[in-house]
Amino acid sequence: MSLSTDAAFFCILSDSYRRLLGKSLVPDGMSASEGAVWLYEAAPFGILAHNTAPDPIFVYGNKRAQTIFGYDWNELTALPSRLSAEAPERSARQAFLEQVARDGFVTDYRGVRITKSGTRFWIEHATVWQLMDAAGNYRGQAAMLPEVKRITDSD
Repeated sequence: MSLSTDAAFFCILSDSYRRLLGKSLVPDGMSASEGAVWLYEAAPFGILAHNTAPDPIFVYGNKRAQTIFGYDWNELTALPSRLSAEAPERSARQAFLEQVARDGFVTDYRGVRITKSGTRFWIEHATVWQLMDAAGNYRGQAAMLPEVKRITDSD
């Protein structure tokens, strides 16, 4: 079953975000079903989530994230999340994810990522948080990407 518009998975994403950051991931007043569709189809920011595997795999990427990284749903949800960064950036990415695990979330993150075609870009002002279900079980990590910027020669 696809998690793209799954209301139960949406609740894990949005409830974890609200608990940790004290704000809503979607416009107020939406049901879980409406929020799941809005987040996947219409959100103006990218959302990614990976699972708890030893080499975590993306289990979710909304339409905006698919556009940013150049993968369709099936490609993205088969991709180890570490491959969203180039090899030299992976150790910095891993240290950052360990900080998220320790603190629950990190805001205003900036890092270099790579598209399917190999184009490098900055993610700016990202928020990454721990995904916890209603029973308190760890379910992975998620990231909101509100801004991306092409890398230029001056970077």
